[in-house]
Amino acid sequence: MDSQTTIPELFAIVRQWVPQVQHKIDVIGNEILKRGCHVNDRDGLTDMTLLHYSCKAGAHGVGDPAAALRLTSQLISLGADVSLRSRWTNMNALHYAAYFDVPELIRILLKAAKPRVMNSTCSDFHYGTALHIAASNLCLGAVKCLLEHGANPTVRNDKGQVPAEVVPDPMDMSLDKAEAAMVAKELKQLLLDAVPLSCNLPRATLPNYDNIPGNLMLSSLGLKLGERVVLDDMKTGTLRFCGTTEFASGQWVGVELDEPEGKNDGSVGGVRYFICPPKLGIFAPVSKISKAVDQTPSSVTSTPRTPRMDLASRLAGKTKKEKEKKEKEREKVVSLDPEGLNVEVGDQVLVAGQKHGIVRFYGKTDFAPGYWFGIELDQPTGKHDGSVFGVRYFSCLPKYGVFAPPSLCLNPVVSQPKRNFNTMRSPKDLTSESSISRLLFCCWFPWMLRAEMHS
Repeated sequence: MDSQTTIPELFAIVRQWVPQVQHKIDVIGNEILKRGCHVNDRDGLTDMTLLHYSCKAGAHGVGDPAAALRLTSQLISLGADVSLRSRWTNMNALHYAAYFDVPELIRILLKAAKPRVMNSTCSDFHYGTALHIAASNLCLGAVKCLLEHGANPTVRNDKGQVPAEVVPDPMDMSLDKAEAAMVAKELKQLLLDAVPLSCNLPRATLPNYDNIPGNLMLSSLGLKLGERVVLDDMKTGTLRFCGTTEFASGQWVGVELDEPEGKNDGSVGGVRYFICPPKLGIFAPVSKISKAVDQTPSSVTSTPRTPRMDLASRLAGKTKKEKEKKEKEREKVVSLDPEGLNVEVGDQVLVAGQKHGIVRFYGKTDFAPGYWFGIELDQPTGKHDGSVFGVRYFSCLPKYGVFAPPSLCLNPVVSQPKRNFNTMRSPKDLTSESSISRLLFCCWFPWMLRAEMHS
């Protein structure tokens, strides 16, 4: 405060990056102004104005945001130019405030600045904006403040990066920087969520627009984000994500299901890949999905890619036409043997003379020619849960499902008028019937075994 201390000497003091100086930035700044320094005059060594130094002094720890705010308010009231840059760093006052994470100063600067200052770029940061500068330094408070005041999160630097892409990767940080890694994750998600929507796709899909490998994979399959897809287990939903993940190697897709049959809300292991309600999200390898023919949401589990005469599915119809068709199907019965036995879906049957069960399906299949019965057995002595080779024909518990040709299915419940059960059968008759059943089973079983081994 000695009147003999010159302005250059006071600027030399301000340049010292120590708390004893930076905490008194308002006192030293006032002394510089008292000696006749203009509000926009520059330090001859650094080419910085008092406003630049004031924003730099707001850094937490070394500096004091309160003292910096007092001097900044005073300088702006005196007519300080917020857009002036230091020719040494090419940074203006807003860039300094963003670099040192001082949201208090950002607010007052933006009130006094022209609109173009908000998204002004800096050559020292690959021509990125203040938002780029704050993001690269993990300045969460500054990023939030800039976004609140309308900073553009889609501006790209000369490397083609938006602010979200300059955030340091948490995976590259050591264990002693766990807190910084958490800030990086939150910061990146904040910037991604701030990107304005340019189409009717949900915000959750935006991180994937620049995922070139994922987009190439989808293009090769004739798919794109937001389209309806079908998983191999017949679940239907909307494609929300495609790309690499942290939980497994390779390309994965994220699907928002129509029904709460999923496992997550679009995040796995604390990493969010897309957004959906709990239990509606599921991840699967790219090879496990296909494009749905019907692009409207549906709760029906069957898909157009496996057309067949599945009476169980038809019975679920709700329109008048479907109800009429259902009645016709219920009336339709199939002759099984020369004696005139008839079986329909829902009947109790005896398979190969050994296993009891209920008919759940009748029609053509993809695994073999001809017509087949799908049967839910009473005991877990079957081979599947109603699906073969990834195609679902009916639903039952694992090991309760089995397929059989009509020749091996006898209906023990339907009355058999052409037989007289009161007539005593000889041991020879019984032996003959048992032999026929065993013969039929021996002919059918190897073929089914070969089909299962092929699967």
